[in-house]
Amino acid sequence: MSVEPYREITFDKEGDGPAGQSAALAALARQGVTDLVMLAHGWNSSPSGATRLCSDFFEPFPGLLAPGIEAGYAGVIWPSMMFTGEPVPDYRALVTVLPEKEPILDRLTELLVTAPAEESAFAEFGSLLRELTDVFAGAEGAGVAAGAGEPLPAFLVADPVEVCALFTEALEADTTATASTGAGAGAGAGAAAAEGFGGGLKGYWKGAREVLRQATYYVMKKRAGQVGASGLGPLLGEVARAAPGLRVHLVGHSMGARLVAYALRGLPPGARPVASVTLLQGAFSHYAFAARLPHDPGRSGSLRDMQSRVRGPLVACYSRHDAALRVMYPLASRLARDSESFGPASGLLGSDDPRWGAIGHDGVRAVPGTVVRTLAAALREGVPASGCVNVDTADVVRSHSDICRPELARVVVSAARVGR
Repeated sequence: MSVEPYREITFDKEGDGPAGQSAALAALARQGVTDLVMLAHGWNSSPSGATRLCSDFFEPFPGLLAPGIEAGYAGVIWPSMMFTGEPVPDYRALVTVLPEKEPILDRLTELLVTAPAEESAFAEFGSLLRELTDVFAGAEGAGVAAGAGEPLPAFLVADPVEVCALFTEALEADTTATASTGAGAGAGAGAAAAEGFGGGLKGYWKGAREVLRQATYYVMKKRAGQVGASGLGPLLGEVARAAPGLRVHLVGHSMGARLVAYALRGLPPGARPVASVTLLQGAFSHYAFAARLPHDPGRSGSLRDMQSRVRGPLVACYSRHDAALRVMYPLASRLARDSESFGPASGLLGSDDPRWGAIGHDGVRAVPGTVVRTLAAALREGVPASGCVNVDTADVVRSHSDICRPELARVVVSAARVGR
């Protein structure tokens, strides 16, 4: 570990953790720690990978702190998985976070590797995905999540051939758009899609790989919120009671950003230990904190006004170079009937419709008073002392996992008010 003192806080999928974790954090205050920086990782294949991320991310911090600041550090480790870009995802990594689903994952792996060109194989694929995500068919075929009674994501109940075709086209179009510029890009996308479909049904297994990722996204989305609200939030309340002077600074990447945001909801009434929050490429709706949704003013975001539970700023770092959030997150939100973006689709990807946007792609939206800063301005002038702040980090963040940057460490230190 690159920094000390460092503590590791672990939670299971329900948000439960070993006894004594809050006491270990409170003890840091008695040792002279004034500020505790906590990082929640995103989708990682192993706890050791999450620990390495924490070490790499925290490394610049000691050289950035003002005299008199004694910082402690903590990694929030939760059972997650990586949103991998590999041609064939690491399904063994999936087994580590969904061990009870191993037989299902084995068969899914077999289908994706062999890519059979029969509709019956796609039907089996769709059925296996529903088993993987713990959903079942309700009355009149309506899908509901087991034990939750919530609407099932549409892509899990739609025709699996059509869904896999949709994702295949999205992947081909994004690949071509990335490689092409100018007026010819659109035609190139169509040609690439046609080429991808040349193998008939067999060509749709490329999209099927992405459908599996989106199914696990659905599982991990629920899990991140559960761990934040039921695990980290109450734990921070215990820390606040034992060490009321300790300032806590929450940092989350990807799904970990969702986790720390939902921890604000899980804080006990009256507890305000969180002095700042920094969200790095957050994989949740950019309308989460809105009191009113622009497309449906009668409804609010799932974290309405939760930024008021932070004593300092809530900073959202975002980058247009994040392909996972630019392309696949909007498509997943549309197909999953996301509670903050449900409505008619607009085109294949929905990218022209702001309902489908992620906070890590374009920052906090529909919250009056939100301040927007370029990265250069944030590093030069700092960030405001309170409220929502959007920082465009595209100058240094070139992909979804590109967060171990000294510039981002400086943004966190600025939000925490502990810098030189």
